Amino acid sequence: MKIIGENIHIISPRVKEAVAQRDLKFFQDLAMSQVEAGADALDLNIGPQKKAGHEIMPWLVKGIQEVVDVPLSLDTTNLAAIEAGLKVAKSQCIINSVSAEEERLDKVPPLAKEYNAQLIALTMAKGGIPVSAEERVNIALEKLIPRAMELDIAMEDLLIDPLVLTVSGCQEYCPECIEAIRILKVAGDPPPMTNTGLSNVSNAVPANMRPLINRTYCVMLMAAGVDYTIANPLDTELKDFIRIVNERDDSTSVGKLILTLYDKTMASEKLTAEDVDMSDPEQVTIFKTAQILYNDIIYTDSYLRV
Repeated sequence: MKIIGENIHIISPRVKEAVAQRDLKFFQDLAMSQVEAGADALDLNIGPQKKAGHEIMPWLVKGIQEVVDVPLSLDTTNLAAIEAGLKVAKSQCIINSVSAEEERLDKVPPLAKEYNAQLIALTMAKGGIPVSAEERVNIALEKLIPRAMELDIAMEDLLIDPLVLTVSGCQEYCPECIEAIRILKVAGDPPPMTNTGLSNVSNAVPANMRPLINRTYCVMLMAAGVDYTIANPLDTELKDFIRIVNERDDSTSVGKLILTLYDKTMASEKLTAEDVDMSDPEQVTIFKTAQILYNDIIYTDSYLRV
């Protein structure tokens, strides 16, 4: 699984301020810190930027390319801004994103083809985001993949994103997203690549609780076969969860539980109380977090204390 660094995001007040002040050093430092922490690519989320996007995106792309050499994900709904960024990119970029809505599907994929960019494609149509895995996969199979094939976009360049939604308020979507990834990975030969926005799962959750939810869900997504995730590479414990899975490191009790979660998710099974040492608080928090992500226990901000 490759990590697309999420930290250059307009939702951050500091990022918003740096864009307004054209503080290039801020972005270069943030880019370098993410790459040094292991990011395989960087997401550049500048928001809609309807008036100045066509100037901001190429400025940002050129500046970041001066200090790091990883793919850049151009994240805005402003197509003029995306194209301006693609024109100055030195290597293959990622366009973030297209949906199955007719206007976006008509305009965005040709841009990806023209500039040989990878394309994140969201399983969302005019009616919104379906709950069930099957409906999301159907959008990919009936709309997104055929459009890519029509334009001869390689399957390895199409990143289907079944849309991670927050466990706070959209809890029923969480297991369905994992199942959608699982189905997509056997949906073709070759199958499409897949992507998720990991931190979305903990939106609207108290800040101190977000990392554990992200880390636990990441293990489950990896077990389902996700290829890319937009995440925080500066989260050292997230990286340790990923390392435990990749290295099959069962040298600690928590590592053993993480691997059990991974293996059981891969087998379409769930953690049970028998898998957990209930005297180990860290194991218990992972188990309780998995239960809310399974949608077996209703999420509340106090779920860890129940």
